[in-house]
Amino acid sequence: MKNILFATTALVASTSFAMAQSVDLSGSAEMGIFGGETAANVDIEDQFHTDIDVTFSMSGETDGGLTFGASVDIDEQIGDNNATTGGAESGATQDDSDDGGATIFVSGAYGTLTMGDTDGALDWAMDEALIGASLGDNHEHGGYNGNSLLDGAFGLDGQIARYDYSFGGFSVGVSAEVQDAAGGDDTFGVGARYEGEFGTIAYAFGLGYQENGDNNGAAAGGTSASALGFSASMSMDSGLSAIFNYTDFDDAFTSAAAGTTFGGFVAPGIEINDHIGVAVGYEFGQLLVAANYGQFDTSNGDVDGYGLIANYDLGGGASLQAGYGRSDYDNGAGPDLDRHTYSFGIAMAF
Repeated sequence: MKNILFATTALVASTSFAMAQSVDLSGSAEMGIFGGETAANVDIEDQFHTDIDVTFSMSGETDGGLTFGASVDIDEQIGDNNATTGGAESGATQDDSDDGGATIFVSGAYGTLTMGDTDGALDWAMDEALIGASLGDNHEHGGYNGNSLLDGAFGLDGQIARYDYSFGGFSVGVSAEVQDAAGGDDTFGVGARYEGEFGTIAYAFGLGYQENGDNNGAAAGGTSASALGFSASMSMDSGLSAIFNYTDFDDAFTSAAAGTTFGGFVAPGIEINDHIGVAVGYEFGQLLVAANYGQFDTSNGDVDGYGLIANYDLGGGASLQAGYGRSDYDNGAGPDLDRHTYSFGIAMAF
């Protein structure tokens, strides 16, 4: 302990800090309508959608060239205005996690250390199979995977520390999320990414692995849960883009342990075997059209879905957005969980 205190004191004494160089404010807002159908053919009445997001970003630099900064996402504090039981949009959820949408980083010649509400190494390395945007993320669905199922899972609080380093087109990263309660274990991850260009084509490949050593404490017999994922993406000057990703989960990974929901419905105790996702988009002029498809292979059958979007850029940070998402559940003799949602309106970026 004394050695740690001495080393820390020496580091602080030998480093003089400059004042923060900038404090930036950015944000977004949405307004429009949404509707659709929830489980058991229950209609979501057409209703108004409103949402607002404000982010404070701060940055500075030490006299020795070390950069540091932090950001706070106010939307994480207030949640989505339409995240209500029964009539919620796809992807509309209150975020009450301890991290509160805040991240802090320190960066230098030897890489970047980020802590807080940030991605684990697998999610950081991979591209999710999603192109474009819609109000309330209605183009997401039961088969959509944001590559973050092991982040904030198994009773962990979502506070992640990740170190990443880039050289040329390569980037590597490692992450950790520590258990702050008895009966569980920590989650560790490693990821790598490569980005490059070939003629008029920009491409990227991502590979990530994360593991929790004891996903359910003594109740699960100390079994581990892990995920190995790969993604590939490309975009062309002609406006065509495509994304593919695949994730293999081990047999111990259950939706109950991970707190997983499929399209807004909790699916307790279901083992997740693997996931595949694809997305294609085409942008011409101010118009972007895109489609995506995803499927989870589970112990209770397939959970899949597709999403469609159309975005029209109005200029100045505003765009018209239309989105549709359909979720299908192979639920055997269980209740009908199929659903669909749609939205249309204007999104604004500031």
